[in-house]
Amino acid sequence: MDKIFEQLDGLLDRYDELQELMSDPEVLQDTKRYLALSKEEGSVREVVAAYKRYKQVKADIAEADEMLRESHDPDMEELAKEDLASLRPEQSELEEQIKILMLPKDPNDDKNIIMEIRGAAGGDEASLFAADLLTMYMKYAEKQGWNTEIIDENPTEVGGYKEVSVLITGESVYSKLKYENGAHRVQRVPATESAGRVHTSTATVGIMPEYDEVELEIDPKDIRTDVYRSSGAGGQHINKTSSAVRMTHLPTGIVVTMQDQRSQQQNREKAMQILRSRVYDYYESQNASEYAEKRKTAIGSGDRSERIRTYNYPQNRVTDHRIGLTLNKLDRIMNGELEDIIDALIVQDQTAKLEQVNE
Repeated sequence: MDKIFEQLDGLLDRYDELQELMSDPEVLQDTKRYLALSKEEGSVREVVAAYKRYKQVKADIAEADEMLRESHDPDMEELAKEDLASLRPEQSELEEQIKILMLPKDPNDDKNIIMEIRGAAGGDEASLFAADLLTMYMKYAEKQGWNTEIIDENPTEVGGYKEVSVLITGESVYSKLKYENGAHRVQRVPATESAGRVHTSTATVGIMPEYDEVELEIDPKDIRTDVYRSSGAGGQHINKTSSAVRMTHLPTGIVVTMQDQRSQQQNREKAMQILRSRVYDYYESQNASEYAEKRKTAIGSGDRSERIRTYNYPQNRVTDHRIGLTLNKLDRIMNGELEDIIDALIVQDQTAKLEQVNE
Protein backbone atom coordinates (compact mmCIF):
# COMPACT_ATOMS: atom_id res chain seq x y z
CA MET A 1 0.00 0.00 0.00
CA ASP A 2 2.95 2.37 0.59
CA LYS A 3 3.48 2.79 -3.15
CA ILE A 4 -0.23 3.52 -3.62
CA PHE A 5 -0.19 6.12 -0.82
CA GLU A 6 2.73 7.91 -2.51
CA GLN A 7 0.63 8.15 -5.67
CA LEU A 8 -2.38 9.30 -3.66
CA ASP A 9 -0.48 12.15 -2.00
CA GLY A 10 0.46 13.36 -5.50
CA LEU A 11 -3.16 12.92 -6.58
CA LEU A 12 -4.39 15.09 -3.68
CA ASP A 13 -2.03 17.88 -4.79
CA ARG A 14 -3.26 17.55 -8.37
CA TYR A 15 -6.90 17.60 -7.21
CA ASP A 16 -6.35 20.85 -5.31
CA GLU A 17 -4.66 22.26 -8.41
CA LEU A 18 -7.64 21.22 -10.57
CA GLN A 19 -10.05 22.95 -8.16
CA GLU A 20 -8.07 26.17 -8.44
CA LEU A 21 -7.78 25.98 -12.23
CA MET A 22 -11.50 25.37 -12.66
CA SER A 23 -12.30 28.58 -10.78
CA ASP A 24 -9.76 30.59 -12.81
CA PRO A 25 -11.60 33.19 -14.99
CA GLU A 26 -9.28 32.47 -17.95
CA VAL A 27 -10.05 28.75 -17.81
CA LEU A 28 -13.78 29.43 -17.46
CA GLN A 29 -13.68 31.32 -20.76
CA ASP A 30 -11.89 28.43 -22.52
CA THR A 31 -14.70 25.86 -22.84
CA LYS A 32 -12.50 23.10 -24.29
CA ARG A 33 -9.91 23.38 -21.52
CA TYR A 34 -12.55 23.67 -18.80
CA LEU A 35 -14.30 20.50 -20.02
CA ALA A 36 -10.99 18.60 -20.09
CA LEU A 37 -10.15 19.70 -16.52
CA SER A 38 -13.69 18.94 -15.38
CA LYS A 39 -13.43 15.43 -16.84
CA GLU A 40 -10.10 14.87 -15.09
CA GLU A 41 -11.51 16.17 -11.79
CA GLY A 42 -14.51 13.86 -12.09
CA SER A 43 -12.31 10.84 -12.78
CA VAL A 44 -10.35 11.23 -9.52
CA ARG A 45 -13.09 12.67 -7.27
CA GLU A 46 -14.15 9.32 -5.78
CA VAL A 47 -10.64 8.10 -4.95
CA VAL A 48 -9.69 11.52 -3.49
CA ALA A 49 -12.77 11.45 -1.23
CA ALA A 50 -11.94 7.89 -0.11
CA TYR A 51 -8.31 8.81 0.60
CA LYS A 52 -9.27 11.93 2.57
CA ARG A 53 -11.63 9.79 4.65
CA TYR A 54 -8.88 7.18 5.10
CA LYS A 55 -6.47 9.82 6.41
CA GLN A 56 -9.14 11.09 8.81
CA VAL A 57 -9.88 7.56 10.07
CA LYS A 58 -6.17 6.90 10.57
CA ALA A 59 -5.82 10.11 12.58
CA ASP A 60 -8.89 9.19 14.67
CA ILE A 61 -7.40 5.73 15.37
CA ALA A 62 -4.11 7.30 16.52
CA GLU A 63 -6.04 9.67 18.80
CA ALA A 64 -8.12 6.83 20.30
CA ASP A 65 -4.98 4.71 20.84
CA GLU A 66 -3.31 7.60 22.62
CA MET A 67 -6.40 8.09 24.82
CA LEU A 68 -6.29 4.40 25.80
CA ARG A 69 -2.60 4.65 26.72
CA GLU A 70 -2.76 7.89 28.68
CA SER A 71 -6.29 8.17 30.12
CA HIS A 72 -7.12 6.91 33.60
CA ASP A 73 -10.82 7.64 33.19
CA PRO A 74 -12.81 4.39 32.66
CA ASP A 75 -15.54 6.24 30.72
CA MET A 76 -12.98 7.80 28.32
CA GLU A 77 -11.29 4.41 27.86
CA GLU A 78 -14.63 2.79 27.05
CA LEU A 79 -15.36 5.56 24.53
CA ALA A 80 -11.95 5.05 22.88
CA LYS A 81 -12.56 1.28 22.64
CA GLU A 82 -15.95 1.86 21.00
CA ASP A 83 -14.36 4.24 18.48
CA LEU A 84 -11.63 1.73 17.63
CA ALA A 85 -14.18 -1.06 17.21
CA SER A 86 -15.80 0.86 14.34
CA LEU A 87 -12.74 2.72 12.98
CA ARG A 88 -10.44 -0.29 12.41
CA PRO A 89 -12.91 -2.22 10.18
CA GLU A 90 -13.58 1.03 8.28
CA GLN A 91 -9.83 1.47 7.74
CA SER A 92 -9.59 -2.04 6.22
CA GLU A 93 -12.64 -1.42 4.00
CA LEU A 94 -11.22 1.89 2.80
CA GLU A 95 -7.87 0.25 1.97
CA GLU A 96 -9.63 -2.32 -0.23
CA GLN A 97 -11.81 0.37 -1.81
CA ILE A 98 -8.77 2.53 -2.57
CA LYS A 99 -6.89 -0.42 -4.10
CA ILE A 100 -9.80 -1.03 -6.48
CA LEU A 101 -10.20 2.68 -7.29
CA MET A 102 -6.48 2.92 -8.07
CA LEU A 103 -6.55 0.05 -10.55
CA PRO A 104 -5.74 1.17 -14.12
CA LYS A 105 -9.01 2.38 -15.63
CA ASP A 106 -10.25 1.38 -19.05
CA PRO A 107 -10.17 4.70 -20.96
CA ASN A 108 -13.45 3.75 -22.64
CA ASP A 109 -15.44 3.10 -19.44
CA ASP A 110 -17.32 6.41 -19.46
CA LYS A 111 -18.21 6.20 -23.17
CA ASN A 112 -21.53 5.53 -24.85
CA ILE A 113 -21.68 2.41 -27.00
CA ILE A 114 -22.91 1.05 -30.29
CA MET A 115 -24.18 -2.49 -29.71
CA GLU A 116 -24.51 -4.81 -32.69
CA ILE A 117 -26.56 -8.01 -32.29
CA ARG A 118 -26.56 -10.65 -35.03
CA GLY A 119 -28.46 -13.89 -35.40
CA ALA A 120 -25.79 -16.55 -35.98
CA ALA A 121 -26.21 -20.35 -36.06
CA GLY A 122 -29.83 -21.49 -36.05
CA GLY A 123 -31.64 -19.69 -38.88
CA ASP A 124 -35.00 -18.13 -37.92
CA GLU A 125 -34.64 -19.18 -34.29
CA ALA A 126 -31.26 -17.38 -34.08
CA SER A 127 -32.84 -14.21 -35.48
CA LEU A 128 -35.63 -14.42 -32.90
CA PHE A 129 -33.08 -14.87 -30.12
CA ALA A 130 -31.23 -11.77 -31.43
CA ALA A 131 -34.53 -9.85 -31.02
CA ASP A 132 -34.94 -11.25 -27.48
CA LEU A 133 -31.42 -10.12 -26.56
CA LEU A 134 -32.15 -6.65 -27.95
CA THR A 135 -35.27 -6.42 -25.75
CA MET A 136 -33.29 -7.61 -22.73
CA TYR A 137 -30.61 -4.94 -23.20
CA MET A 138 -33.16 -2.21 -23.93
CA LYS A 139 -34.98 -3.03 -20.66
CA TYR A 140 -31.69 -3.10 -18.73
CA ALA A 141 -30.75 0.28 -20.23
CA GLU A 142 -34.12 1.71 -19.17
CA LYS A 143 -33.53 0.51 -15.58
CA GLN A 144 -30.12 2.24 -15.65
CA GLY A 145 -31.65 5.52 -16.84
CA TRP A 146 -29.86 5.29 -20.20
CA ASN A 147 -31.24 6.24 -23.63
CA THR A 148 -31.46 3.81 -26.55
CA GLU A 149 -31.86 4.41 -30.27
CA ILE A 150 -31.97 1.75 -32.99
CA ILE A 151 -29.74 3.15 -35.72
CA ASP A 152 -29.67 0.23 -38.18
CA GLU A 153 -31.71 -2.95 -38.52
CA ASN A 154 -32.14 -5.88 -40.87
CA PRO A 155 -35.34 -7.63 -39.71
CA THR A 156 -36.45 -11.12 -40.73
CA GLU A 157 -39.93 -12.15 -41.85
CA VAL A 158 -40.51 -14.09 -38.60
CA GLY A 159 -40.04 -11.00 -36.42
CA GLY A 160 -36.39 -11.41 -35.55
CA TYR A 161 -33.20 -9.73 -36.73
CA LYS A 162 -30.40 -10.84 -39.01
CA GLU A 163 -28.61 -7.89 -37.43
CA VAL A 164 -29.53 -4.79 -35.48
CA SER A 165 -27.45 -1.87 -34.18
CA VAL A 166 -28.46 0.23 -31.20
CA LEU A 167 -26.84 3.36 -29.77
CA ILE A 168 -26.92 3.35 -25.95
CA THR A 169 -26.08 6.63 -24.22
CA GLY A 170 -25.80 7.54 -20.55
CA GLU A 171 -23.47 7.33 -17.59
CA SER A 172 -20.78 4.58 -17.60
CA VAL A 173 -22.50 2.55 -20.34
CA TYR A 174 -19.35 0.88 -21.67
CA SER A 175 -18.05 0.03 -18.19
CA LYS A 176 -21.11 -2.19 -17.56
CA LEU A 177 -21.88 -3.60 -21.00
CA LYS A 178 -18.34 -4.30 -22.29
CA TYR A 179 -18.51 -7.82 -20.82
CA GLU A 180 -21.45 -8.68 -23.13
CA ASN A 181 -19.14 -8.88 -26.15
CA GLY A 182 -19.21 -12.45 -27.49
CA ALA A 183 -21.36 -15.39 -28.56
CA HIS A 184 -24.61 -16.01 -26.64
CA ARG A 185 -26.22 -19.46 -26.86
CA VAL A 186 -29.92 -20.26 -26.36
CA GLN A 187 -31.47 -23.67 -25.68
CA ARG A 188 -35.26 -23.82 -26.10
CA VAL A 189 -38.14 -25.29 -28.08
CA PRO A 190 -38.71 -23.01 -31.11
CA ALA A 191 -42.29 -21.92 -31.84
CA THR A 192 -42.01 -23.73 -35.20
CA GLU A 193 -40.96 -27.04 -33.59
CA SER A 194 -43.96 -29.40 -33.62
CA ALA A 195 -42.22 -32.32 -31.88
CA GLY A 196 -41.26 -30.24 -28.83
CA ARG A 197 -37.51 -30.81 -29.23
CA VAL A 198 -35.05 -28.39 -27.67
CA HIS A 199 -32.88 -26.61 -30.25
CA THR A 200 -29.60 -24.77 -29.70
CA SER A 201 -29.03 -21.47 -31.51
CA THR A 202 -26.58 -18.60 -31.14
CA ALA A 203 -26.44 -14.85 -31.57
CA THR A 204 -23.38 -12.63 -31.33
CA VAL A 205 -23.17 -9.34 -29.48
CA GLY A 206 -20.57 -6.73 -30.39
CA ILE A 207 -19.90 -3.79 -28.08
CA MET A 208 -18.08 -0.79 -29.52
CA PRO A 209 -17.36 2.45 -27.66
CA GLU A 210 -18.69 5.52 -29.46
CA TYR A 211 -15.92 7.86 -30.58
CA ASP A 212 -16.21 11.42 -31.70
CA GLU A 213 -14.18 13.08 -34.44
CA VAL A 214 -11.65 14.56 -32.01
CA GLU A 215 -10.70 11.15 -30.64
CA LEU A 216 -10.55 9.35 -33.98
CA GLU A 217 -9.86 11.22 -37.18
CA ILE A 218 -10.48 9.17 -40.30
CA ASP A 219 -8.86 10.54 -43.45
CA PRO A 220 -11.72 11.32 -45.90
CA LYS A 221 -9.50 9.89 -48.69
CA ASP A 222 -9.78 6.49 -46.95
CA ILE A 223 -13.58 6.41 -47.30
CA ARG A 224 -15.52 5.50 -50.43
CA THR A 225 -19.17 6.58 -50.26
CA ASP A 226 -21.85 5.17 -52.55
CA VAL A 227 -25.47 6.37 -52.57
CA TYR A 228 -28.49 4.40 -53.77
CA ARG A 229 -32.25 4.24 -53.36
CA SER A 230 -33.66 3.04 -50.04
CA SER A 231 -35.80 -0.04 -50.36
CA GLY A 232 -38.28 -1.63 -48.00
CA ALA A 233 -39.70 -5.14 -47.69
CA GLY A 234 -40.31 -6.88 -51.00
CA GLY A 235 -38.14 -4.38 -52.86
CA GLN A 236 -40.73 -1.59 -52.67
CA HIS A 237 -39.11 1.83 -52.97
CA ILE A 238 -39.51 3.95 -49.86
CA ASN A 239 -38.65 7.05 -51.87
CA LYS A 240 -37.44 7.95 -55.34
CA THR A 241 -34.28 9.76 -54.27
CA SER A 242 -30.89 8.20 -53.59
CA SER A 243 -30.93 8.62 -49.82
CA ALA A 244 -29.33 5.29 -48.74
CA VAL A 245 -25.59 5.39 -48.07
CA ARG A 246 -22.86 2.75 -48.19
CA MET A 247 -19.50 3.74 -46.70
CA THR A 248 -16.36 1.65 -47.14
CA HIS A 249 -13.20 2.24 -45.11
CA LEU A 250 -10.58 1.22 -47.66
CA PRO A 251 -7.63 0.38 -45.32
CA THR A 252 -9.68 -2.11 -43.26
CA GLY A 253 -12.39 -3.09 -45.75
CA ILE A 254 -15.09 -2.27 -43.18
CA VAL A 255 -18.46 -1.51 -44.83
CA VAL A 256 -21.43 0.30 -43.26
CA THR A 257 -24.77 0.72 -45.00
CA MET A 258 -27.50 3.02 -43.73
CA GLN A 259 -30.99 3.58 -45.12
CA ASP A 260 -33.17 3.91 -42.03
CA GLN A 261 -32.98 7.71 -41.77
CA ARG A 262 -35.18 10.12 -43.70
CA SER A 263 -32.54 11.97 -45.67
CA GLN A 264 -29.20 11.20 -47.27
CA GLN A 265 -27.51 13.63 -44.87
CA GLN A 266 -28.94 11.82 -41.83
CA ASN A 267 -27.89 8.46 -43.28
CA ARG A 268 -24.39 9.83 -43.88
CA GLU A 269 -24.12 11.01 -40.27
CA LYS A 270 -25.33 7.70 -38.82
CA ALA A 271 -23.15 5.67 -41.17
CA MET A 272 -20.11 7.73 -40.21
CA GLN A 273 -20.96 7.31 -36.52
CA ILE A 274 -20.97 3.51 -36.86
CA LEU A 275 -17.97 3.43 -39.20
CA ARG A 276 -15.85 5.46 -36.78
CA SER A 277 -16.62 3.05 -33.93
CA ARG A 278 -16.08 -0.06 -36.07
CA VAL A 279 -12.74 1.19 -37.35
CA TYR A 280 -11.58 2.05 -33.82
CA ASP A 281 -12.87 -1.32 -32.58
CA TYR A 282 -10.90 -3.03 -35.37
CA TYR A 283 -7.61 -1.38 -34.36
CA GLU A 284 -8.33 -1.78 -30.62
CA SER A 285 -9.14 -5.48 -31.10
CA GLN A 286 -5.76 -5.98 -32.72
CA ASN A 287 -4.09 -4.31 -29.73
CA ALA A 288 -6.32 -6.21 -27.29
CA SER A 289 -5.44 -9.57 -28.87
CA GLU A 290 -1.72 -8.78 -28.60
CA TYR A 291 -2.21 -7.80 -24.96
CA ALA A 292 -4.32 -10.89 -24.22
CA GLU A 293 -1.51 -13.11 -25.51
CA LYS A 294 0.78 -11.64 -22.86
CA ARG A 295 -1.73 -11.62 -20.02
CA LYS A 296 -4.94 -13.61 -19.94
CA THR A 297 -7.66 -12.27 -17.66
CA ALA A 298 -10.27 -14.31 -15.83
CA ILE A 299 -13.06 -12.72 -17.85
CA GLY A 300 -11.71 -14.10 -21.14
CA SER A 301 -10.84 -12.29 -24.33
CA GLY A 302 -14.39 -11.25 -25.17
CA ASP A 303 -13.81 -12.56 -28.68
CA ARG A 304 -17.13 -12.93 -30.52
CA SER A 305 -16.36 -16.57 -31.37
CA GLU A 306 -16.05 -17.34 -27.66
CA ARG A 307 -19.26 -18.75 -26.16
CA ILE A 308 -19.71 -16.57 -23.11
CA ARG A 309 -23.21 -17.42 -21.87
CA THR A 310 -25.98 -20.00 -22.23
CA TYR A 311 -29.70 -19.23 -21.81
CA ASN A 312 -31.57 -22.48 -21.03
CA TYR A 313 -35.34 -21.90 -21.25
CA PRO A 314 -36.66 -25.35 -20.17
CA GLN A 315 -34.77 -25.03 -16.86
CA ASN A 316 -35.15 -21.22 -16.51
CA ARG A 317 -31.35 -21.09 -16.16
CA VAL A 318 -28.58 -18.75 -17.30
CA THR A 319 -24.90 -19.74 -17.08
CA ASP A 320 -21.98 -17.37 -17.65
CA HIS A 321 -19.16 -19.71 -18.65
CA ARG A 322 -16.32 -17.23 -18.02
CA ILE A 323 -16.88 -17.06 -14.28
CA GLY A 324 -18.90 -20.25 -13.69
CA LEU A 325 -21.97 -18.32 -12.54
CA THR A 326 -25.37 -20.04 -12.82
CA LEU A 327 -28.65 -18.29 -11.99
CA ASN A 328 -32.08 -19.94 -12.06
CA LYS A 329 -34.05 -16.85 -13.04
CA LEU A 330 -33.85 -16.64 -16.81
CA ASP A 331 -37.32 -15.04 -17.00
CA ARG A 332 -36.17 -12.10 -14.87
CA ILE A 333 -32.85 -11.74 -16.66
CA MET A 334 -34.60 -11.59 -20.06
CA ASN A 335 -36.74 -8.84 -18.53
CA GLY A 336 -33.62 -6.72 -18.12
CA GLU A 337 -32.53 -7.77 -14.60
CA LEU A 338 -28.86 -8.20 -15.54
CA GLU A 339 -27.37 -6.63 -12.40
CA ASP A 340 -26.31 -9.91 -10.73
CA ILE A 341 -24.40 -11.09 -13.80
CA ILE A 342 -22.77 -7.74 -14.59
CA ASP A 343 -21.80 -7.07 -10.96
CA ALA A 344 -20.22 -10.54 -10.71
CA LEU A 345 -18.23 -9.95 -13.91
CA ILE A 346 -16.99 -6.57 -12.65
CA VAL A 347 -15.90 -8.09 -9.29
CA GLN A 348 -14.12 -10.96 -11.06
CA ASP A 349 -12.35 -8.50 -13.37
CA GLN A 350 -11.25 -6.33 -10.42
CA THR A 351 -10.04 -9.40 -8.49
CA ALA A 352 -7.93 -10.54 -11.45
CA LYS A 353 -6.40 -7.06 -11.80
CA LEU A 354 -5.68 -6.87 -8.04
CA GLU A 355 -3.88 -10.22 -8.26
CA GLN A 356 -1.74 -8.87 -11.10
CA VAL A 357 -0.90 -5.73 -9.07
CA ASN A 358 0.07 -7.85 -6.05
CA GLU A 359 2.28 -10.24 -8.05
